[in-house]
Amino acid sequence: MSRLTRARRALIAVPDAYAGEQTDALFLTAMRENCRYQYEHCPGYRRMLDGMGFSPEALTDPDALARLPFLPTLLLKRHRLFSVPRRKMLIKATSSGTSGTASEVGFTLGDLLAMLNMVLRVSKLRHLFSVRPCHYVVLGYQPHRGNTMGAAKTAFGATMFTPALSRTYALVWRDGGYQLDLDGVIRAVERHSRSRFPLRFMGFPSYTWFLMQKMAEEGRCVQLPKGSKLMLGGGWKQFYAEQVDKAQFYALAKQVFGLADTDVVEFYGAVEHPILYCDCERHHFHVPIYSRVIIRDPTTLQPLERGKAGLVNLTTPLIQAVPLLSVMTDDLGVLHDGADCGCGLKTPYLEILGRVGLHEIKTCAAGAAEQLAEVRL
Repeated sequence: MSRLTRARRALIAVPDAYAGEQTDALFLTAMRENCRYQYEHCPGYRRMLDGMGFSPEALTDPDALARLPFLPTLLLKRHRLFSVPRRKMLIKATSSGTSGTASEVGFTLGDLLAMLNMVLRVSKLRHLFSVRPCHYVVLGYQPHRGNTMGAAKTAFGATMFTPALSRTYALVWRDGGYQLDLDGVIRAVERHSRSRFPLRFMGFPSYTWFLMQKMAEEGRCVQLPKGSKLMLGGGWKQFYAEQVDKAQFYALAKQVFGLADTDVVEFYGAVEHPILYCDCERHHFHVPIYSRVIIRDPTTLQPLERGKAGLVNLTTPLIQAVPLLSVMTDDLGVLHDGADCGCGLKTPYLEILGRVGLHEIKTCAAGAAEQLAEVRL
């Protein structure tokens, strides 16, 4: 067993996913050992660190995390950086975009086990795992062997929080391509509203909002069974101009589905940073112990103090197959003190404000958006 594996196992073995400062030293050790592994096994990453004069052994204090060279998501879209042979990657996933512009990451068995432990512990925050079966509606892609997008894999994974009685997809595979079946989604919602089992949604907030708007306009409001949930992930993407505040969203969910705001659960994450961020009961993304978040000045790229808006830089030691230790996203955000939330969690929480370069960026929702935009009609 490598030292990397021992450090990673020690981190994911911590019972409390929000232990915060108690795990700072362990997190730093895992980052240093992972960085050393990536340096030794990924030539491209080694050249980058050497070119910037950074050694894995420099990760000796928390401030060194900000000095660790980061990988912009755009770089990962244009270059393949792997630290293990592709044959050892049990699962591969891509962000979406046009050919040659999608990030591709892979996961070893150890990576998958680490991620499973991470998901099990983080999901306790909102009691997502249950032995009670549920019906599922996914406002996204039906799985298909030709679809490697991380968004599709994540959405399907979310239907495994409980035994799935059924899965209804907004985008279904027919005649060699994806087709929007919005009428089928609405029929499924109305049918499952009469079931004795809960209904869970998984999808982008924008698509969920458009669906609720359509159902409200057509007078097709329902009362979903107790235990039903709206699970949201991926942000508003290219529909940022139509984003509504959370109070409006929760009010419409109450009107259309009879769900309280506590029945709405939101996730944050990325293919290039496969760590689960799950909102607390007050709908804030507290940072779990498997990552640390740095907010950087958009002009100087220097770290900013808490409460200041800037580019979101995400760090984690959990992944071995790809050097994803420090990734610079396209998101703008603010890191707040955990005590300011009031939910009881002490780790800082991340507020996402939007994205930069919105007109140029191709996101994992881009392909689906062209079809799912019809939800608003």
